[in-house]
Amino acid sequence: MFELHPHLVKDTVPLGRFTLSQFLLMNDSRYPWFLLVPERENIREVYELDDADRRQLWEESAQLSRTLTELFKPDKLNIASLGNQVPQLHVHHIVRYHHDHAWPAPVWGKLPPKPYYSAELCKLKSLLINKMQKVLRPD
Repeated sequence: MFELHPHLVKDTVPLGRFTLSQFLLMNDSRYPWFLLVPERENIREVYELDDADRRQLWEESAQLSRTLTELFKPDKLNIASLGNQVPQLHVHHIVRYHHDHAWPAPVWGKLPPKPYYSAELCKLKSLLINKMQKVLRPD
């Protein structure tokens, strides 16, 4: 049975679920930073997904990327699957700006996370869920 890695449970806010993946927000208000986590057991790498799941993950990534680009107008959208600290397959989608706190360096480990205030979190969740309601599963 699929379980979200404890680090992801601790560091993220659930936003919804796509066909394959959980849609999470990294709780660091310095960057609009989102994760897709395929709900498959014991998967560490993209190539370990079967063909249909691999195609579905890339489709979900493309849908999320289009939405983030439309909503946030980034200078760059960073998409990565690293897994150095969390081995469970997860794909980061990080909105980057030339003026953000880490630019041009990676965001990992640059500064301690700055959690969202409740009101900011509610506003962001509402914006994203409304924009993506057609592709998120009703739960």
